[in-house]
Amino acid sequence: MSLFTAHDPRTGQALAPHYADATPAEIDAACRAAAAAFPAFAALPVERRAALLEAAAEALLALGDALLVRAEQETGLPRPRLEAERGRTVNQLRMFAAVVREGSWVDARIDRCDPRRTPPKPDLRRMLVPLGPVAVFGASNFPLAFSVAGGDTASALAAGCPVVVKAHPAHPGTSALAAAALRDACAATGMPAGTFGLVQGASPEVGRALVLHEAIRAVAFTGSYRGGRALFDAAAGRPAPIPVFAEMGSSNPVLLLPGALAARGAALATAFATSITQGTGQFCTCPGLLFVPAGAAGDAFVAALGAALAASAPGVTVHDGIAAAYASEAAARGALPGVRQVGAAPRNEGAPAAAAPAALFEADGDAFRAQPRLAEELYGPAALVVRWRDAAELAALVAGLPGQLTGTVHAEAAELEAHGPAIHALRDRVGRLLFGGVPTGVEVAPAMHHGGPWPASTDARFTSVGTAAILRFARPVCFQDAPPAALPEELRDDNPRGLWRRIDGSLTRDPVGVAG
Repeated sequence: MSLFTAHDPRTGQALAPHYADATPAEIDAACRAAAAAFPAFAALPVERRAALLEAAAEALLALGDALLVRAEQETGLPRPRLEAERGRTVNQLRMFAAVVREGSWVDARIDRCDPRRTPPKPDLRRMLVPLGPVAVFGASNFPLAFSVAGGDTASALAAGCPVVVKAHPAHPGTSALAAAALRDACAATGMPAGTFGLVQGASPEVGRALVLHEAIRAVAFTGSYRGGRALFDAAAGRPAPIPVFAEMGSSNPVLLLPGALAARGAALATAFATSITQGTGQFCTCPGLLFVPAGAAGDAFVAALGAALAASAPGVTVHDGIAAAYASEAAARGALPGVRQVGAAPRNEGAPAAAAPAALFEADGDAFRAQPRLAEELYGPAALVVRWRDAAELAALVAGLPGQLTGTVHAEAAELEAHGPAIHALRDRVGRLLFGGVPTGVEVAPAMHHGGPWPASTDARFTSVGTAAILRFARPVCFQDAPPAALPEELRDDNPRGLWRRIDGSLTRDPVGVAG
């Protein structure tokens, strides 16, 4: 049996107790329990499913300080940040309860039959149904909102899918507490045994075994490109491949146009220094790539941003592995041809191993194009400034970027048309396009999209944040000429749930009438 412990990243101190990697038998039992629960859980009245999500929210709150204290010890994240994250986690659960009750997410469509047509037109009724048991991988940087009871779990349960969570090994105690709350909620609402399960493990083999289990029908992952790609490849290699919805990082490019710099360059430098260092650069939307025009205004912006980052206090990463990888990659970036470091926060003597000082690098367009590594995410409080000469070069640089979660444009209205090709190229490479502001901060709302073209995520059509996240864990089924008794409530003539449905192409809540 392989044992591991969590460590306080602020002190390096090991935290009791020890945790054990889940054995193959334990993983198999959790997956088979989820498979056994699936038919009954998926068939529950929607009110029961909504009640589970609301009970889970209350159970998390009932953990009180114990959850926050343990999360702070295991991640080094400050108490106010964790309190806000708990609020987000609770609100996500409640939001999906409302989505389940309202019901239009199933996208019910009905095309009435026409026996007079030659050949006769059949009666067709289509809706989304749950995929089956889902494996959720907890994220390191959000121990609550993207972990055991986070948005992936909430949206999968809302869709009618049992969940088996692989806890992140950096915060196993936090994960165990949240899992206990979810189990309590399942028991209190009478859910089938196996509706929710948790496995622990520091070994990659635990996650691989979970993804390869025949009972698992989809995977949700937030983390590194290396980890997400390994799971994606494993799932694709199964005898029956399954979808992996992995969010794997992003450099979140920013286009700073001359008019915006002239109007508010100093304010923009302050705003981006704050965004780059927020959460020690561990937000997946950290702006790590800034395209800044050559010239005096750009020089002033880079100098101000570098000075602000150099004056920032080094933050602590959620575990020392992130800090080590950040230090190594930052040193490698600074040594690349044509790259110079223009700002760096000092590393204080006696700082913990997980400390990560901010850094700013600069390169021209030629150096950036020559070294694709510069476009990759440097996970931590660092950014690269790329200096561009004219609109044509900016458009070409953006067109060469890989997929991203976000892209941001700072411009005056009068210069948008002249830089249309660059902005259009940016739109084609991102899941969220911002005008003004900074990309850190992802609003949990129906219109939010948190995903993007590869390698930002494995499927740009889906989001991991907002109500549309439920669509990852559903598939369409079409009923043709089905007798009324064989139809689910959502597709019955009388529309007992009062859903918005598309009947013969028109959106309505009316019952199905008789074909004319």
